[in-house]
Amino acid sequence: MKRSGSADLPLHYGHVPMWLAERMSKLGLAIVETIASEFSTSEVISKLSNPFWFQSFGAVMGMDWHSSGITTSVMGALKRSVNPFSNELGIYICGGKGKHSINTPNELLTVGERTGLDGFELGNCSKLAAKVDNTAIQDGFQLYLHNFIVSNTGEWAVIQQGMNPESKTARRYHWHSENLQSFVNEPHIFIYGENQGQILNLTDHNAEPTRQHTLEISKENPDKIIREIRHLVMPNHHDVRMKDVNLKRLGAMLYVTHENQPENFEQLLLLKGMGPRALQSLALVSEVIYGTPTRFEDPARFSFAHGGKDGHPFPVPTKIYDETIHTLQRAIQHAKIGNSDKLQAIQKLSEISKNAEKDFIPNANFESLIQKERNESYKYGGRTVFGKAQSPKIIPESSQLKLF
Repeated sequence: MKRSGSADLPLHYGHVPMWLAERMSKLGLAIVETIASEFSTSEVISKLSNPFWFQSFGAVMGMDWHSSGITTSVMGALKRSVNPFSNELGIYICGGKGKHSINTPNELLTVGERTGLDGFELGNCSKLAAKVDNTAIQDGFQLYLHNFIVSNTGEWAVIQQGMNPESKTARRYHWHSENLQSFVNEPHIFIYGENQGQILNLTDHNAEPTRQHTLEISKENPDKIIREIRHLVMPNHHDVRMKDVNLKRLGAMLYVTHENQPENFEQLLLLKGMGPRALQSLALVSEVIYGTPTRFEDPARFSFAHGGKDGHPFPVPTKIYDETIHTLQRAIQHAKIGNSDKLQAIQKLSEISKNAEKDFIPNANFESLIQKERNESYKYGGRTVFGKAQSPKIIPESSQLKLF
């Protein structure tokens, strides 16, 4: 058995304003529904268990691209929007922050009654994943959030987060039931993260006698894990910097959606009427849905879809956000009645951007790109937790520079 990955994030406090929370729920549901429809519920579980994909997912939803709040807000949004459609989607989200995390086993018993799954066994998996990350491995982080996502076939993922007040960081842990063998005997090949000094690790093979008295252990003799755990470390700086983004990928996408709009591609004629800025957001959402795992190594890039609530890299363009949601929702509804052309067009958008990277050479006008987005934010209903974006009195010429 393995933990599928982890992520270290700067610890940020604050709240998600209602105008963003509602949009996150709608877009999150649309993306999950599309992945389940285009691939499978198993693919939804697999993606959520990937820390890099999850961070990109949160960034494309307009949350702070790197902070600890991305975990609680994204999972809260998904639980609110996905669970009312659990019977249709075959996906159930349990747990949450604080007292909600404690209620996870009871929620899983209810899921078991609805699906025929063994809710008691799922509850044990939930408890053991929390025990490993909070007790068996004492690395200075105390869990305060625990979400258990399970499909109607019994495949599950766990997303939980711990806090270290001294270092002012949070650590998110991802688990996936695929190839599950043991929770307690060498479940990790290794764990990446900033060295915290000596830690207590009861999952080490030498701790077997201690585990017998402290944890419920598996009777099976598990094999060594064969796949590497992935770990993501997000920087302390709040602004999005050039080093945080793959400029070749971002620039190629901007070139396709702004300069060389893909009207020559028959499939994308179905998206005609969307402006360049809307296509920019939709292209990044398309990649979250259809992109392969290697495409999510720079999660900050996905903040260029809908900005961030604190204004980094720019205010959330609510009008564009709503257009993204409506476009995806319409595509899903059309696909349900047998017309998948719009979904194919959305998929094609990310493919065209990816293909454009082969010969694309970016320049260094990254800061100018961000400034341009900020200057024009008022046109798209830009908002942050501090208020609505205002029209600048003078737009500097540098804001017209491009990343290509």
